Amino acid sequence: MTFRELGLSEKVLQAVEASGYTTPTPIQAQAIPEVLAGRDVLGIAQTGTGKTAAFTLPMLSRLEQGRARARMPRTLILEPTRELAAQVEESFGRYGINHKLNVALLIGGVSFGDQETKIMRGADVLIATPGRLLDFAERGKLLLTGIEILVIDEADRMLDMGFIPDIERICKLVPFTRQTLFFSATMPTEIVRLTEAFLHNPVRIEVAPAASTSATIAQVLVASPSGPAKRETLRHLIRSVDNFKNAIIFCNRKRDVAILHKSLQKHGFRAGALHGDMDQRSRMASLDAFKNGEVDLIVCSDVAARGLDIPDVSHVFNFDVPVHAEDYVHRIGRTGRAGKLGTAISIVTRADQKHLAEIEKLIGRVVEWQQGATLDTLTQDDEEEASPRQRGGRRTSGERTRAPREHSAREPREQSKRTREAPHDAPKSNGPAAAKAHDPRPQEARSQEPRQHEPRQHAPRAPEQKVPDHRERSHQRPDRARSRDNGHDDQPVVGMGDHVPSFLLRPVKLKPSVVEEAEEA
Repeated sequence: MTFRELGLSEKVLQAVEASGYTTPTPIQAQAIPEVLAGRDVLGIAQTGTGKTAAFTLPMLSRLEQGRARARMPRTLILEPTRELAAQVEESFGRYGINHKLNVALLIGGVSFGDQETKIMRGADVLIATPGRLLDFAERGKLLLTGIEILVIDEADRMLDMGFIPDIERICKLVPFTRQTLFFSATMPTEIVRLTEAFLHNPVRIEVAPAASTSATIAQVLVASPSGPAKRETLRHLIRSVDNFKNAIIFCNRKRDVAILHKSLQKHGFRAGALHGDMDQRSRMASLDAFKNGEVDLIVCSDVAARGLDIPDVSHVFNFDVPVHAEDYVHRIGRTGRAGKLGTAISIVTRADQKHLAEIEKLIGRVVEWQQGATLDTLTQDDEEEASPRQRGGRRTSGERTRAPREHSAREPREQSKRTREAPHDAPKSNGPAAAKAHDPRPQEARSQEPRQHEPRQHAPRAPEQKVPDHRERSHQRPDRARSRDNGHDDQPVVGMGDHVPSFLLRPVKLKPSVVEEAEEA
């Protein structure tokens, strides 16, 4: 089957042929005729099967007639991430080269002014993420009453990112008579409920079993200790793999993406980074540098795992085994696309065994280990090399314990314990000289023992003297009992000690009744 047999317009066919495609993929061959017929479509296919072109090409054919009005786009495509939205925009630019269509992109990280200008000009195709779209709608800058075709792409990813409530709100804002195209790699219960609520008698197209991996991807596991040894394992793999052209490296956390990116650059690799904390301009610049070959490696979090169409990716490295088994399928789907061969290598530590078992259960196969080296083959030395103490790094809280006291080779632990304990019949003495006198070891053994400093001998504390009352104190210290300038020479002073601030040394004139009560007490 060729694209000409699918019913596409001549302008679209010319653009497809100019792109070098002649044969549609299975999901394109089944979905394009149904979309052109105006039916709702539920497409279930693994990543990398050409889902984007499956709705882009028929939409271009249908948009050749008619024109968009200001603030009222004709079609709406919802994507879970900014990268996917920008990628779909590129597809419309490539396949719609013969069309004079206005395409608007509403994503975060870009100023409202430029996006509002495109909306006011009239958009035939609106590509958006749910959050920014609702923001425009709530401000009154966008009307969804003219939507003819609604596309919800990567629906299972929408579920993972918590966008399902936003999707439900958007579906209620668009006309009831619109055509809905729904694409997802998996069908969880929540996604099934969503399709039943917003799709009308859809055509179900499933070209591959759910959560299956492509047969063109060679999957390998590599055992490694954790810590810096894991980064060393990755560097060794990058240098030693066959047919290496470029690679996407996945980490579970954004912090690990930054650490690994810096480490690779330090060791001379041309590497970029892509994670959610980067601003939109930096994310697009890093992605473009990888596509253009300016960098060979790009370290990503799962924000880049879904739907990114990066051609000719030869390898995918899972630096961290994904916590969710479904993410493994989407990660390795970045290679081996469009029938090309690819390699996916996962670095596994002992802490990843549970996640690995879930992945193998999901994909229905056992992933082979590299050269049969499993986690059981890791020696104790390999594990110790990964510990913070061995690598000279910062010790963890569990390691902050005092090291055991080392004993001399000439002195066994038991003997040293006996020498520290004085015998019961020995005369009592508190000094080290006495302990030395009763030491049962020969003089040679005592001479080789490290010299110990004798404790400082403190003088015995003098007995506490009775503090005289205020009358006696005034006679003993007349210099403090007398005021310098107020003339009260014969009045007693309430003492507070020898070191008293000067402002408290002035005598206090007490009433006779107070003095009498003090004498009686």
